[in-house]
Amino acid sequence: MKQFIFNFSGKQLRKDFNAKHILGGKGANLAEMGRLGLSVPPGFTISTKVCDLFYKNKKKLPPFIIKSVKKELGLIEKVTKKRFGDQKNPLLISVRSGARVSMPGMMDTILNLGLNDKTVLALEKKTLNARFAKDSYRRFIQMYSAVVLGIENYNFEELIENYKLTKGVIMDTELDESDWDGLIKNFKDLIKQKTKKNFPQNVNEQLYGAINAVFLSWESNRAKVYRKLHQIPNNWGTAVNIQSMVFGNMGNDSATGVAFTRNPSTGEKFLFGEYLINAQGEDVVGGTRTPQYIAKKLRISSGVKESSLEETMPKVYVQLKKILLRLEKHYKDMQDVEFTVENNKLWMLQTRSGKRTAKSAIKIAVDMVKEKLISKKEAVLRIDPNTLDTLLHPTLDAKVDKKIIASGLPASPGAASGKVVFSADEAERLNGMMQDTILVRVETSPEDIHGMHAAKGILTSRGGMTSHAAVVARGMGRPCISGSTEINIDYVNKIFKAGDITIKEGDIITIDGSSGEIILGKVPTVETEILGDFFKLMSWADSFRKLKVRANSETPADTKIARELGAEGIGLCRTEHMFFNEERIVSVRQMILSKTTEDREKALKKLLPYQKSDFVEIFKIMNGLPVTVRLLDPPLHEFLPKTDKDIGDIAKELNLTEKDIKYRIVELHEQNPMLGHRGCRLGISFPEIYQMQCEAIFEALAECKKQKVKLVIPEIMIPLVSTAAEIRILRKLVKKIAEKIKKTHSIKIKYYVGTMIELPRAALRAQDIAKFADFFSFGTNDLTQTTFGISRDDSGKFLNDYVENKIFNKDPFISIDEKGVGELIKIAVERGKMQKKSLKLGICGEHGGDPSSIEFCARAGLNYISCSPYRVPVARLAAAQANLLKK
Repeated sequence: MKQFIFNFSGKQLRKDFNAKHILGGKGANLAEMGRLGLSVPPGFTISTKVCDLFYKNKKKLPPFIIKSVKKELGLIEKVTKKRFGDQKNPLLISVRSGARVSMPGMMDTILNLGLNDKTVLALEKKTLNARFAKDSYRRFIQMYSAVVLGIENYNFEELIENYKLTKGVIMDTELDESDWDGLIKNFKDLIKQKTKKNFPQNVNEQLYGAINAVFLSWESNRAKVYRKLHQIPNNWGTAVNIQSMVFGNMGNDSATGVAFTRNPSTGEKFLFGEYLINAQGEDVVGGTRTPQYIAKKLRISSGVKESSLEETMPKVYVQLKKILLRLEKHYKDMQDVEFTVENNKLWMLQTRSGKRTAKSAIKIAVDMVKEKLISKKEAVLRIDPNTLDTLLHPTLDAKVDKKIIASGLPASPGAASGKVVFSADEAERLNGMMQDTILVRVETSPEDIHGMHAAKGILTSRGGMTSHAAVVARGMGRPCISGSTEINIDYVNKIFKAGDITIKEGDIITIDGSSGEIILGKVPTVETEILGDFFKLMSWADSFRKLKVRANSETPADTKIARELGAEGIGLCRTEHMFFNEERIVSVRQMILSKTTEDREKALKKLLPYQKSDFVEIFKIMNGLPVTVRLLDPPLHEFLPKTDKDIGDIAKELNLTEKDIKYRIVELHEQNPMLGHRGCRLGISFPEIYQMQCEAIFEALAECKKQKVKLVIPEIMIPLVSTAAEIRILRKLVKKIAEKIKKTHSIKIKYYVGTMIELPRAALRAQDIAKFADFFSFGTNDLTQTTFGISRDDSGKFLNDYVENKIFNKDPFISIDEKGVGELIKIAVERGKMQKKSLKLGICGEHGGDPSSIEFCARAGLNYISCSPYRVPVARLAAAQANLLKK
């Protein structure tokens, strides 16, 4: 028969005790500590498989599980010589959750289960400690009511605080047994008032109510949010651990605490943690009392008077230290341990790999390699690539309270505070006056680029993780929250509303682009140092990866950052981004508004020096590394003015009437511009645009040669190709301009011509297209859009519903949809290579900075990935892990 319940000390199926997918992390580690001979209170684990059965059985425990639980309880009774519900020597138990991965604070725990009006008297008589017995009972009532009966904990805390005020005491420990008696009565009255039922006295009812509550907590809102943030699958479920209680609240020879084998914030190697005398575990983590330090050294350095565990219980401290060192050596990782001291005896309640900051994770991994605990490969595999973002951007000070007023998508990491502004011009104006701003827009457009650069952060109410705001902000290293549907923006009155709160222009808010939280007022930020350990770990990662890592960049500033962070080239230089500044936009508009080719060429001549100058700077910084330049891609209407003021200004500058401008705007308007006159279609209709851009590229090469700069080999990318004919025609155009520049400057020019595969037809016809292409770069933002028929800018309204309903496991604009978009990429790779073995393959969509998408790219046989500059370290590490895991 299939086994669903496992005893901590069981010898059967020993190999399963480390199978975290069956026992959960807590259950597996409790069993392992038992096998190591450590003092672990007896108990058993109800496996994660039962969680699945529970939900399939209409959220009820199957009868055979109840029967197995009773049998396992009998084994605990035998070991402890106590009986569950007995009125002479009662067995008390804890019921705790235990998911496959640690989810701190997300799931439910109940202690002291088995106490009722009769067993509390037996506990009092057995221990000769009335205060301890009554304190344990009120804790159980409080916990059980919060977890099982749904009565919020503050109701009980208010009763305790009011009682202490009446008595004139400050600490819970100053209340005696008669005080707790009174409070227990008050607690019961509150429960009757809230639930219309008495607090359950039947211990079996208590037990099964608690088990059900732990399974139900897997689907609680907080657990769902945590799983979504940390990409934990919904179908994993949780285990339930039932364990004999040991008590840290039996007096001054008892204590409870949490300890780490290394400092989780800095990674330094010393015993770090807190404890409380005469307390239970919830007191340490729940904040009801201020805990004391475990180590004397830390107590002294912090200037704290209260004695450390090392000073109050020296023997216990020595024993704990030995156990911690042994556990770290055994698990080969920093451990987070919970322990209880009952009458001077040390009991181990939990061990797990400790949560840590990115900075400490890197230090611990590098130090453990030095200590020969782990290999360089293990060190590289141990770091979550996404956490590296926090090293490159300021983060909010965790010690400061904050008032969250709304949330959105965490589109670009980092945190920033500033005055709310609703226009790019105002952001730029205030930046000139040295004032920090947060640019708040319904959505951003390319015209907002100057304001996005001037602002400290960007907040939009529309758009997804790959919207214009998100992509540009990541490239600039600006914090950004996109698609915050919880805010309503009113441009006319210059306000936005978040629920009942109204924020006016000039009010200060803080945004956390790593969590998506919008916070009222200014919250201090903390800059993270990048130290030598980071560079050491990244050098190890580079030695293990095969995928090259490039950056998406089109400005000298971003290019410099990309190189500093280890980019091995530019995988996407979006030339249209070079047009958006006040000097250039006039010439761009003149070019668009021109009625004849001759007029258009005049305007393009004005743009040529700007483009050439930008390319010279970028080529110099890249110093011989590859640079992929995408020719103009977006539809022309995006460059035209939107407001009456802007229309009036451009009319004056170009000596045209406002009517002429408005007519041209209507003429260029498209119902669906993303699928309209853009990309290579512009190059076919207006070849002079692409001719100017190619001339700028090759003239920049000639200038670099003159300045004796190491020459790059530019890769000229034709966007939005769907047929072989399009790239054949435009490749000829590129070649014609290259020959012209060669002749003019009497130089040799080496270059490649390729295309962006961003349409399903292009992927399917890759064999034909590859005849005229030296490389393919997969533009996965648009490929995802066109494969699903979903607008990336509008998808934020419903994608969460799709994830909730398990239609999508993840947002396909964040991680590649392997079954659809991924299949098209594989087809294009296979068919392209069939035509041309030398075909170079890369990816330049936002997926290039997503670790799970990078792992797919490695399997698909791509040569490189390209991402925003600040994601380069993430991509380098993820590429190394992909290669190591593939072997």
